[in-house]
Amino acid sequence: MSRALRVAVLVSLVACSSGGENGFVHEVGAQRPVASIDATRRTAIVAATEQVSAAVVSVRTTRPSPRPSAYDLWIGQPRGTPQSFGTGFILHENGVVITNQHVVADAQQVTVTLPDGTDVEGRVLGEDPLTDIAVIKLERTGLPVVRIGTTRDLMIGEWAIALGNPYSYLLGNSEPTVTAGVISATRRNILPVGDQSGSYLDMIQTDAAINPGNSGGPLVNALGEVIGVNSSIFSSTGGSVGLGFAIPIERAVRVADEIIRNGSVRRAWVGLTVRLGGVSGEWKQSGGVTVGEVAPGGPAARAGIQAGDVLVRANDRPLRNYLDWDAVLLDLHVGDVVQATVSSRGRTSTVRIVTGDLPTVTAEKVRVLSELDLITVTPSIRAERGIQSSFGALVYRVPGDITQRTGITVGDVIIGINGQALRTAEEVAEQVRGMRPGQQFYLNIERGGMRGTVPLRLQ
Repeated sequence: MSRALRVAVLVSLVACSSGGENGFVHEVGAQRPVASIDATRRTAIVAATEQVSAAVVSVRTTRPSPRPSAYDLWIGQPRGTPQSFGTGFILHENGVVITNQHVVADAQQVTVTLPDGTDVEGRVLGEDPLTDIAVIKLERTGLPVVRIGTTRDLMIGEWAIALGNPYSYLLGNSEPTVTAGVISATRRNILPVGDQSGSYLDMIQTDAAINPGNSGGPLVNALGEVIGVNSSIFSSTGGSVGLGFAIPIERAVRVADEIIRNGSVRRAWVGLTVRLGGVSGEWKQSGGVTVGEVAPGGPAARAGIQAGDVLVRANDRPLRNYLDWDAVLLDLHVGDVVQATVSSRGRTSTVRIVTGDLPTVTAEKVRVLSELDLITVTPSIRAERGIQSSFGALVYRVPGDITQRTGITVGDVIIGINGQALRTAEEVAEQVRGMRPGQQFYLNIERGGMRGTVPLRLQ
């Protein structure tokens, strides 16, 4: 380019940037009529976000580290430093926060960050791994709260807004991140994978981006009402690919209310198991779910249901596979009635199953070694827990530190000591009482249908 041409170009640029009298340059930041801003930018998403964002919080948890690595010791990293992050939202103005159970699982310390950046120590009131809901209590009052909506009238394709705190403080401030999409589907049942403890049933599917750290945050409709709790995604990369899932808000609030009242969730029992086949294409021909076992004297037995019967509908819901049946059970209270359509030996009828308490809840507990609660295995408890052995003692409660030291976990069934079969919880307790301090012995256990031994030494 010649020097003369470069000068001409430079003069032209200077003229444009100066915005002379006859120029056509738009000045950045120039004032525009407020009315046009309101009309074109203040959408339903903006209005909904403004209504709920003040009640969205960041949740940071610290978990104990059982064995610090050599690197941790070298840099002086203390125990209890592994952290995880999630989101929650304020349900009641007195500091009740809902989040996912997997956000606070095994938490040693919980810190909740309010939208204004204030850190508040949180206390976990209770957790429910089955529904993946937990409740945190903050010692604060007068906090902003969310408005609760409903999933009963959700429309496929309507707006869905996800709020959360991905990567927590790593983004530089405590304001929630907002992503928008639509309701992609409802009543999605997600097959359990790996060590997943929660039952993700009747889920809301959305393509609003849900990223790491969004777990426990609210999914909101265009009215600013919370309709779900963001909980999981399908992804091969770990980030959002447009397949996000939220727990229906009715379930989350019901579980939270039970935790606030009782500290835990009281599960309803119907007294039957169903066969687990027919998850993919087979359900199209099966026309229901087949009853596997019926607990003697349980609610289903009293209703006349027998093994081999086929459950076609329950509470006006068609049953295509076992996940549909599990979804019905997940939202039952003790004492609720299940109206079930049953096909048996070529005849179809409707029966009423009146739910009761789980057998393990009402069974007598036997305390062993001052810390283990055991329950004698009965036919009803076998049906409830899917136990293979017809005898033994179910481990009902065990402190976490005992599990770490011994490997004994809730749900294990003690079927003997040193190879000698023991049929009841009281027999296990009597055998242990007869041991001397320092004596080593082996527990014979059943876990997940497999049998093994656990070496112990009496303290």
